[in-house]
Amino acid sequence: MFAIQRLSLAVFGLCLPEQTLTVSCNQLVKCSMFTEALCCLSILLLVQCWTLLCQPAVAMGVSVFILAGLLVHCVFLVSIFDIYFSSPLVHGMTPQQTALPPPAKRLVLFVADGLRADSLYELNSNGTPRAPYLRSILESNGSWGISHTRVPTESRPGHVALIAGFYEDVSAVAKGWKENPVEFDSVFNESKYTWSWGSPDILPMFAKGATGDHVYTFCYTAESEDFGAQDAAELDIWVFDHVKSFFNSSRSNQTLFSVLNEEKVILFLHLLGIDTNGHAHRPNSREYKENIKEVDEGVKEIVSMIDNFYGNDGRTAFILTSDHGMTDWGTHGAGHPSETLTPLIVWGAGVNYPQRVTSQKFEDNFLKEWKLENLKRLDVNQADVAPLMASLIGVPFPLNSVGTLPLEYLNNSAHFKAESMFTNAVQIVEQFKVTKHTVKKKYYLFILLYRPLSDSEQINYLKKARLYIQQQKYDEAISLCKTLINLALEGLSYYHTYDRLFLGLSIAMSFVGWTTYVILVIIKTHTNLTKAVQTNNKESTVLLYGFAFVGVMIAFFLLIQTCPWTYYIYCLLPVPVWYAVVKELPVIQDLATNLLSHNMVQSVGFIFICILGIEILVFSFFYRSTLTLGLLVFAGWPVVTQLWAQAKTSSSIWTFLCVLLAIFPLMPVVGRESNIPLVIAAGLLTLLISCFSLASLCKNKNKYRNNQDLKVYFYQMLSIALSTYVVSSTHDSLKNKQGLPLLNQIISWMTLVSSSVLPLLSSTFLFQRLFSILLSLMSTYLLLSTGYEALFPLVLSGLMFVWINMEQEALQHYGLSLKPKLAVFNFTCATDITQLRQLHLDDVRRSFFFVFFIVTAFFGTGNIASVNSFDPASVYCFLTVFSPFMMGSLLLLKVAIPFVLVSCAFEAVQVTTQLSSKSLFLLVLVISDIMALHFFFLVKDYGSWLDIGTSISHYVLVMSLTIFMMLMNGLAQLLTTQRLQLSKGTKHHST
Repeated sequence: MFAIQRLSLAVFGLCLPEQTLTVSCNQLVKCSMFTEALCCLSILLLVQCWTLLCQPAVAMGVSVFILAGLLVHCVFLVSIFDIYFSSPLVHGMTPQQTALPPPAKRLVLFVADGLRADSLYELNSNGTPRAPYLRSILESNGSWGISHTRVPTESRPGHVALIAGFYEDVSAVAKGWKENPVEFDSVFNESKYTWSWGSPDILPMFAKGATGDHVYTFCYTAESEDFGAQDAAELDIWVFDHVKSFFNSSRSNQTLFSVLNEEKVILFLHLLGIDTNGHAHRPNSREYKENIKEVDEGVKEIVSMIDNFYGNDGRTAFILTSDHGMTDWGTHGAGHPSETLTPLIVWGAGVNYPQRVTSQKFEDNFLKEWKLENLKRLDVNQADVAPLMASLIGVPFPLNSVGTLPLEYLNNSAHFKAESMFTNAVQIVEQFKVTKHTVKKKYYLFILLYRPLSDSEQINYLKKARLYIQQQKYDEAISLCKTLINLALEGLSYYHTYDRLFLGLSIAMSFVGWTTYVILVIIKTHTNLTKAVQTNNKESTVLLYGFAFVGVMIAFFLLIQTCPWTYYIYCLLPVPVWYAVVKELPVIQDLATNLLSHNMVQSVGFIFICILGIEILVFSFFYRSTLTLGLLVFAGWPVVTQLWAQAKTSSSIWTFLCVLLAIFPLMPVVGRESNIPLVIAAGLLTLLISCFSLASLCKNKNKYRNNQDLKVYFYQMLSIALSTYVVSSTHDSLKNKQGLPLLNQIISWMTLVSSSVLPLLSSTFLFQRLFSILLSLMSTYLLLSTGYEALFPLVLSGLMFVWINMEQEALQHYGLSLKPKLAVFNFTCATDITQLRQLHLDDVRRSFFFVFFIVTAFFGTGNIASVNSFDPASVYCFLTVFSPFMMGSLLLLKVAIPFVLVSCAFEAVQVTTQLSSKSLFLLVLVISDIMALHFFFLVKDYGSWLDIGTSISHYVLVMSLTIFMMLMNGLAQLLTTQRLQLSKGTKHHST
């Protein structure tokens, strides 16, 4: 029984890693059942894709095609996490520890969350230190430098790097702060005892991962992390007070007193006040700087108390650093220097004293700005702090640490430094060996080994380093160990990324095949470019068996290689996709013949314009100003196409609104500077527009024989007024440090809930329903705004209303249809299928307009591809207590609101231009997929961490955009066509 289960695990590549702990039979049964479920799911997914794609394009309905598209695009999106975001952790290494006695018995770690290096080191305007005590330490008692963090600059990965010594994969940020998606070793786990005080978002994840019961946590409540609190420095004061109380209580508790006096003890103080004040008031605020002073005084008191408690035995080491920095506008997460440069001050037992120098070479000018030119600056990578702590108190280096011991911080013998460096090298080589073994198990038939560090080379390096130490050639031993560490780290990266090329090619093949298939479906079913082609059943059968044989061979190859179950999906997906393409070979031949008979110059010119348009969209992800250029080109569209002469009023308004909207991408990214008066002005402007609209509706008594529609508009106007008031009131309350008023919070949440219902109560006449959607979404958007972005939905919606009119003019201009009366057009009237027309070249332009407006909706007020563009102040009307997922959800809602407005307008364009919902949607899908393919090939795994993170986030964003557009297609239909009836007496009206 268990042999079969074990074989099942091995076949699908989900064998449990080698661990020192024994896995119980029950756990194995559960794991195998879970594995089998995942395997069945992957097989079902492939079968479903094959079934859907094998259907004739004509026979495939809209819902079926959307389902196939969702399945394929979900695979495309998830694949990037397997390729680039897989966990770097391996298990099965042996702990490595220096045999020589350590200099310190205990270590105190202060982590000032969100503290920037420049904020601590720079002097006040009057020339006095911002943190006098810490300044005196780095000038007379310890060593200092800058700790360079990696993207994402968030609390969880920052603390993992500091305490566990490795850079956690980015996906762990989305899996929670308090729990560990993957168990890992840490300095706390290797210590004899660790006591920690601070945030409930950080401490529990290190306690959970510890073996045994020796990591103790003392946390304040989550509600204490309030961005609107009177003084966030109270969080740090709470930590300092509880540490003092803890030591005072130990004097009357003999057990605790004796434990505190043992070796290998760590005290961890997590200080969240600086980060909270930075988010709430910005790093250049008085509150942020005062909090630094509070921390400085608190550290001074704690150091003095600990020295007194231990009788000034000189066996305590102290480290002060930060998990990440913060931008000037109070956010973090990306790779700006203000986020990645954090302070590091080390002093006490085993630590070097300040080193006086005459000159130092650094690319930045910080030394001069901070007046520290004569004190040696020792920069480290954030993961290097973990081996430094382990070396100081003599505990094994964390098993998964990739940090290199910064020897210049140590004040010890050359022998101790060489032994510590040797231990560091052995620990990283152990990881390399386990990782290599894991990859060899997966690809035991075909594998290219990392040649610079073969088994014999490892042995030679270690033997030579040990010989140097025995011969007391410590400098040579250290140099050799550093070389070995660098090779081992390169080898770790090589094996960790071994699958990237293989998986990347599979996904790229699927991408190209899928896009080709969609283009063929458009040409075959929605245009007149090809004739009906008779299919040869015999050839189709041979083709089917041929591709089935290829699929079986790929599956067999993966099976004998014991690859993970997800690899089956990535590698087999190209088979049904390309089968669907090759099956349409007669269509391709007919299309080629048709195109060659047309004017080649026009065909090439059309393709060139399409490529240029898509490239502009791609560039807009890197340079927001590209959107401005595109909107200015759009402004001239009526002139170029001669629509100006046909509809001068609409064309003039179109040009004006395009130019007005073009201003927004040139503005600074939202969140850097709050401007509440602009938010209030946007609310008042919305009310003014609503009044004019309401007056217009009241004049038309024939269409409104009941008061329901008028009541809905009154409720929505009241909601706009309340939102404007709440924004102003909340801002004043937080400014006065009175917190978030409960009444404001209740109104905000009620507005959010009601905004999704009120549009469904309004009239389904085209402009009235769209205006109702705008008012409802605008009330929520105002509550999430902090500056000029509050005006963005108004301008965007105005342009959308004019776009609907302009498309009618264009339709009439090209003689494709009679111009319907938009004023009386009703969304609920079913479209006559017989009136649906085939695609025209101008419909490609319509689809491009939609994608361009979607991208403008995303990037018009900021670069949401960067984590640090999100401003927590945007959600202060809803909550101020730190809640990452709730805040993240609200911020994503803010991003989605302009998206919804554009989608609803596109739905109106789609039905009023007498096109099937499938045809325009397929054109949009092709444009977005070509963009996604661009970003797939632009993904980097080299260069700066900012470049790597940006390239991956762009791909994830455009893939999410594609999937989101599929879902928004249904949401837009729901918002525009459905109507809730509050009473039986309500009458329906139609054209």
